[in-house]
Amino acid sequence: MKPSRPFQTQAGLDRRQFLIGSSALPVGAAVSAGWLWSCHAPQPLSAKEVGANKNRSKEKSPAELITAPAQAAIDRGLAFLSRRQIKSGPNRGGFGNSGPQSGVAVGSLGGLAMMCGGSAPAEGKYGMHVERCIEFVLKHVRRSGYIARTDNAVNENMYGHGFAMLFLAESYGMTQKTEIGEKLRRAVQLTVRCQNNDGGWRYQPVKQDADLSVTVCQIMGLRAARDAGIHVPDETRSKCIEYVKNSQNANGSFRYTLRGGHATFVMTAAGVTSLYSAGIYEGDQVTKALNFLMGQKPSGAGSSGHYFYGQYYAVQAMWHAGGEYWNQWYPAIRDELLQRQQADGSWTSSHSGEYGTAMACIILQMPLNFLPVFAP
Repeated sequence: MKPSRPFQTQAGLDRRQFLIGSSALPVGAAVSAGWLWSCHAPQPLSAKEVGANKNRSKEKSPAELITAPAQAAIDRGLAFLSRRQIKSGPNRGGFGNSGPQSGVAVGSLGGLAMMCGGSAPAEGKYGMHVERCIEFVLKHVRRSGYIARTDNAVNENMYGHGFAMLFLAESYGMTQKTEIGEKLRRAVQLTVRCQNNDGGWRYQPVKQDADLSVTVCQIMGLRAARDAGIHVPDETRSKCIEYVKNSQNANGSFRYTLRGGHATFVMTAAGVTSLYSAGIYEGDQVTKALNFLMGQKPSGAGSSGHYFYGQYYAVQAMWHAGGEYWNQWYPAIRDELLQRQQADGSWTSSHSGEYGTAMACIILQMPLNFLPVFAP
């Protein structure tokens, strides 16, 4: 089932045609799914793009990919999140009173996980849970635009701000509620102000050094906000694209910072997802990055550092790549996640079971293609 009040998008657009639009797009305008940061009129697909789209016909359908065991795992995971959500009191809508699970990052990811299954704010099986997530996140949008627990009950940073921007943008696209739009604009403006001269962001909402991990989180939030009709300056877009490009190594992998840090699977997954979001679909940059990732295809071990964060971006990268990349990757990560699920429906993570469960549910539901920000 699709959300009963879906994001306002233009129907029938090809997966490769979503980078059209205008930098002066009015708030609330119907927009095509994807990062609308190109200021050109719609153009016909190139011969290469047409060929790539023919390969899409060879992709397995959502019904083939989300098997009965996978759907059962998703159902148990979402049920776990629904049980863990606080239904009343000062932390209503969040997923804990203390610890990482009590922050805006998990509050936002929990809401996104439910939306990925077809629920919309106040509509669908988990509609009221999504609505409470929105209430929780809006409560913690500070006057400056920074989204973090206002009571400082948990040590939050720009990761949470980025995930919260993404969640509020998807929610605003579905509801067009004034309060969401106003606070989302403030959050976007905060992110724009904090971008450093290299084009990236770091842990705190100030203009200082940067790393690729935090930067990609901001990019996804800005992309979603732009999709929803919120103004994002072209200069911000251009600078962050250059930051991502400059973070790539000769072998296709991506490093943590421009001036150091070893290449990792996690950074490469995040980096190539950003390239796709920027409209870079082919060429050595993309091919080398995908091949680097394919060398670390899930095999059942699932023990790498920052496991869920890395797989969250990797599944998006392969969803964009399509074809055999997608056909091979999704079943591999699906089966690995099924092995890791706990008896209570959760997935264990050092950042909390609520975090791991939200991420796992987002990954497993990727074939449904319900949220524009994840649309290839």
